[in-house]
Amino acid sequence: MTTQASQLPSSFSKDLLSLGEISSSEFRSLLDLAEVLRAEHQQRKFLHQVSGSTLAVLFEKPSTRTRVSFEVGMFELGGHAIILDSKELQASRGETPEDTARALSVFCSAIAARVFSHETLERYAAASSVPVINALSDLYHPCQTLADFQTIKQYKRKLKGLKIAWIGDGNNVCNSFLIGASLSGSNVTVACPEKYAPLPQAIEIANHQSEFSGSKIEIIDSASEAATDADVVVTDTFVSMGQDSEKQARAQDFLPEYQVNEELMARAKPSAIFMHCLPAHRGEEVTASVLDGPQSVVWQEAENRLHSQKSLLYTLLKRPRSSKQKMFMP
Repeated sequence: MTTQASQLPSSFSKDLLSLGEISSSEFRSLLDLAEVLRAEHQQRKFLHQVSGSTLAVLFEKPSTRTRVSFEVGMFELGGHAIILDSKELQASRGETPEDTARALSVFCSAIAARVFSHETLERYAAASSVPVINALSDLYHPCQTLADFQTIKQYKRKLKGLKIAWIGDGNNVCNSFLIGASLSGSNVTVACPEKYAPLPQAIEIANHQSEFSGSKIEIIDSASEAATDADVVVTDTFVSMGQDSEKQARAQDFLPEYQVNEELMARAKPSAIFMHCLPAHRGEEVTASVLDGPQSVVWQEAENRLHSQKSLLYTLLKRPRSSKQKMFMP
């Protein structure tokens, strides 16, 4: 396959904090470019370059896939990543997010941050003169959603009209997933206990985008109903980082109804794929037989973090610096 440099979306917002900042066409452009970059990676021919660019990657929480994919991604793009633990920053001694962002903006071309509070990201973005990327917050995980929908498109060859079942916690990953689905034209049914429903703001953004894409967004409490005839089944851990004290209570609330096992997968279409952003807790939200089974695409999903984030970085770093005005956020 021959690849060539691609056109950039013309009106991409400066920052990516939730996916609510971009349009359906921009979302599709990111996924299309991610596929081009996947082909380049396979051929070891890196035509898309951001030479001379430096990405600061800030971590308040531990990471495997996020850290490695951003660092390798910048290397393959011809740039450089600086990995910064929060303990290494002056923020650990009281410097404000605004001052940290202003300082990093002087040295770096973009900032990616994995934080406990989404408010910290918003403060970075408000003060930064360079793009700020949400590498995970308590509310959203847009980079994971880009990889998820690249993976779905890779295996299903389309996005519009697919039936996707999200089983389990309506967490930060689910919040961004709903927005991604609404941008793609996919239909999503989230099955979760009522008190673990997705963020109301994420549902509002998704419903707004669905008016244009035709997506259907449903929140129900029946995992078996959500999985019936699904093209894609998705889950995530029941206990996110920072929720360890809730582990026993969450296990009682989610098990066994919301575990993705062979019985639940049998309700989906025979051609259905299973996805999980990882790390997985085998025997809790998913059984080993499903995670390691023939319908699982979790390792390609993990690899696609590299390609989709490269697409995002290339798009943000190659566009001219302009207005800090954000696009629509309900």
